[in-house]
Amino acid sequence: MSEADGLRQRRPLRPQVVTDDGQAPEAKDGSSFSGRVFRVTFLMLAVSLTVPLLGAVMLLDSPIDPQPLSFKEPPFLLGVLQPNTKLRQVERLFENQLIGPESIANIGDVMFTGTADGRVVKLENGEIETIARFGSGPCKTRDDEPACGRPLGVRAGPNGTLFVADAYKGLFEVNPWKREVKLLLSSDTPIEGKKMSFVNDLTITRDGRKIYFTDSSSKWQRRDYLLLVMEGTDDGRLLEYDTVTKEVKVLLDQLRFPNGIQLSPAEDFVLVAETTMARIRRVYVSGLMKGGADLFVENMPGFPDNIRPSSAGGYWVAMSSIRPSPGFSMLDFLAERPYIKKMIFKVTIQNSFQNTNEKEANYDLSLTFIFQRSLVLPKLCVTSNGFLKHILVRILKGRLKHRNPLIIKCSGSLFLDTCVVSLTMLALVSLPAGQSPPPSAMALGPCAPLQTCDFVLHLPLPLCHTHLPPFLWPHPEATSLSLIPLPPQPPVSLPSPGDLLPQPDT
Repeated sequence: MSEADGLRQRRPLRPQVVTDDGQAPEAKDGSSFSGRVFRVTFLMLAVSLTVPLLGAVMLLDSPIDPQPLSFKEPPFLLGVLQPNTKLRQVERLFENQLIGPESIANIGDVMFTGTADGRVVKLENGEIETIARFGSGPCKTRDDEPACGRPLGVRAGPNGTLFVADAYKGLFEVNPWKREVKLLLSSDTPIEGKKMSFVNDLTITRDGRKIYFTDSSSKWQRRDYLLLVMEGTDDGRLLEYDTVTKEVKVLLDQLRFPNGIQLSPAEDFVLVAETTMARIRRVYVSGLMKGGADLFVENMPGFPDNIRPSSAGGYWVAMSSIRPSPGFSMLDFLAERPYIKKMIFKVTIQNSFQNTNEKEANYDLSLTFIFQRSLVLPKLCVTSNGFLKHILVRILKGRLKHRNPLIIKCSGSLFLDTCVVSLTMLALVSLPAGQSPPPSAMALGPCAPLQTCDFVLHLPLPLCHTHLPPFLWPHPEATSLSLIPLPPQPPVSLPSPGDLLPQPDT
């Protein structure tokens, strides 16, 4: 062998992938087994959730028969629609002293409004004075509303009187100086064969002869306005009442939740907020266009409520809720999906909207507990349909039965009707023995200046996401609830909900 033959050339080393063929089948088999376990577990979970849901959908009745609605994409909240904080700079009048003022009218420097406890009040020189009531009896719960009355639209007439639309009672004229009340049109009066179940707002001509008003529904009452919105019922009407001839005319029907109303400065047309459809209709009541109707504004950035004239021209329109864009609007999403709305009302709050007296009486009786001292809810709650009362009693019964006896008398039902941003706490407030809660204890807004907080009802789930309507809250059995004791505090005004939140551990 030559020298050249004895030399061997080495090839450069290159990275190589070494596989263990013997272990590959084992890993593959293990992966397949874990995948099968996951799929089987997922399938069982899906079945366990789907079967009860389908059973509920098949067997339970829905309190609403929702209609499919169609909306355009809401306008972007830019330019003049850009959100701002100007309302935070306003002067607050009669804070924590009024319960749900809806509409405000003024005669000179004196203001008048209607409240959720059935009163029409005068606001003058920092004083609140009741000038009229259209109903009677207690005015604390949702069940009391029809008997108590609910003044909504209020307007000043040409002769120093007030014209008031009561949701349950009808149209009234009130002399605020003599405390005289005159019924103009009862809600029990059928108009073209249909009753008025939800008289809402009104506007009057300068001479006071004609009153234009809205009847939001012939099916649903004011206390059921959530059902009216979710169902999309088109049984609302715009009506005209002549104070001289006592004649009533239907100017426009098949409206979906007609709400606020305003007569034009020239008195040739009336604007009507159609809340469910996020638009304002225009109906001509005089001139060449009399009897005609068209759209004044459509595809609004929110759902309109009251309409009032602006001194600078144009109109002020209050929005009950907005349609965020960019963002997600729950009501827009559900509008074209009536089956989802029906399912929500079947599964989540099936028992929250019972309308028969028998069921309501049994429900209240079954949730009455007697303990040692009284608890009341602060101003975060209003009376309504029993949903919140169901949560409170369920938790109090479970969490406090071994503690010192407390008293909670469920004589009425309670419901958190307005969503406070980022609210996750509700305060339970104790009162001295024998002391009744003030009327303001059932109002909306910040806590009333009662006594110190003994406990806080902790709702970990975000019940108040922005734009999440209260009728989509989780069922109480599906939430984690607990009572958190608070340290003793001096008897001063209750802290705000944010101050009651538990602080993170440091």
